[in-house]
Amino acid sequence: MKTIRKNSINTFWKTAALSAALLAAVSCEGLLEEEVISNVGNNYLNTPSGLNDGLNAAYSSFRSWYGTERGNNFTIFGTDTYTNGADGAFKFMNFYSSDFDSQNAHVRELWDQLYQGINTCNAVIDRAPSVAGLAENVRNQRVAEAKFIRAHHYFILTQLFGGIDLQLSESVLPTNKVSHSSVAEMYAAIIKDLEEAIPNLEAAARSTNYGRATRPAAEHLLGKVYLTKGTSEAAASDDFAKAEPLLQRVISQYGITLLPNFADVHAFGNEVNSEVIFAVQYGRNPITNATGNNSHVFFLMEYDTQPGMRRDTQNGRPFKRYRPTDYTYNVIFADRVNDSRYKGTFLDVYYSNNPGSFNTNFDPSKARVTFARGDTAIFIPGFEMPAAERATKPYQVLVPSAYNERLFPSLRKHMDPGRADLTQFEGGRDYIAFRLAETYLLLAEVQVRLGKITQATENVNVVRRRAAFPGHEAAMEITTAQMDMEMIMEERARELIGEQQRWLDLKRWGVLIQRVRQHNPQVTNLQEFHLLRPIPQNQIDRAEGNNAGFPQNPGW
Repeated sequence: MKTIRKNSINTFWKTAALSAALLAAVSCEGLLEEEVISNVGNNYLNTPSGLNDGLNAAYSSFRSWYGTERGNNFTIFGTDTYTNGADGAFKFMNFYSSDFDSQNAHVRELWDQLYQGINTCNAVIDRAPSVAGLAENVRNQRVAEAKFIRAHHYFILTQLFGGIDLQLSESVLPTNKVSHSSVAEMYAAIIKDLEEAIPNLEAAARSTNYGRATRPAAEHLLGKVYLTKGTSEAAASDDFAKAEPLLQRVISQYGITLLPNFADVHAFGNEVNSEVIFAVQYGRNPITNATGNNSHVFFLMEYDTQPGMRRDTQNGRPFKRYRPTDYTYNVIFADRVNDSRYKGTFLDVYYSNNPGSFNTNFDPSKARVTFARGDTAIFIPGFEMPAAERATKPYQVLVPSAYNERLFPSLRKHMDPGRADLTQFEGGRDYIAFRLAETYLLLAEVQVRLGKITQATENVNVVRRRAAFPGHEAAMEITTAQMDMEMIMEERARELIGEQQRWLDLKRWGVLIQRVRQHNPQVTNLQEFHLLRPIPQNQIDRAEGNNAGFPQNPGW
């Protein structure tokens, strides 16, 4: 199987007004095979190999969002399912405090890097018709891929910032002329790109050159775009009706299938599986992996200072950044008997890698514990095990009443034991961006909006039956009487927690302020204007007329 190589190209970016070298990498079956090419002139893009390498550079811009600290902070912090842990910067993004402003490094970096990716797509789209020696079907596919990437990036930017500068042609020279497009204009451009891309993308579950966008990936994205548009200020009466057949085709036409076991979807080493619709590629080569997939550090508790434990690559480097809320434990994952997703989502046992005898700390039911290597050192049952029962265990039991900003159940989904050493930040796992379980839930959400409750119920039940412990499938099914938007909200949390979805979901549903105030006690200053993120100040400063020419979002 072919691989997409890593290359750098020089071009001018409107938003940064500087020449930038972009790196791109897409892997084959999750394994990166790359070559670095530097000092490439601008005319190189006008050749078949240059156009392909330019597109590869555009693919790399997905790495500015998926699997990054900024992408996670934008979507995990300040929601109903996660609050802040003990350590790490950017807690103000959870608090919505005054420290979260237009000088935020994440806002600046995301804005610049997504616009860089957009301008690379613009260059590919504009230049492709004039490239000689390129087979027409390949030309059409490369343009379609560029339109998919451009649409994706503008969709993220529109959800975060609202109507922004809409550029659909290559910026060859720096310019400070920018303007706000309306949200309706943003969605019209996004939809047009995806509708034009779909016919020319590979109609397969997986591209023959793994990592490239496919027709089902574009249909999944377009279905989500229509759903989101239908809840926005740009809503049209037929948005939900247009979303439904797109999502149905993803489910029925390409052979994409749910894995039998929920926990296997994010199992280490299984990143390429039948449920994946689109994944962002990372790898193990430190030269070409850029900053890597960093999600592995943020969701982990402080296991490495506990009796019997020390830090290792298996259990990860714990940043203690995100801590589940009580709502997550007590409502989302209340069913631990029938639903496997609590056990498949959270790590519940740590085995001693530091044998010896120790005083206990968080479990006062016994004074000391003694471990041989491989013994259970910490057990996290997920319920309030009585002290008398805990006292019979030869290990410490972490119960909910002892959870705090350092000690809490760690998320399994992004753990990366394949890192080179126990301090490495640059993870190498591919990031699963779109998967089939979400398609089912998006379709169910659309059908609830359309009043098709029976169909919505069955689509949710497909996901719930897969999530059942063996033999509990019938108990996991819901009835039409239980099928409403609250069920959608909870089911998306159970299935997709920690997958860079929740903040965008809450905004789409129009309940972000209500639910965050209700379920995230650390939030201190959430206001209506926080439904948009601040435009980076450096963008406003470099615009013609500054704030008068390119105004800041209201309230910031």
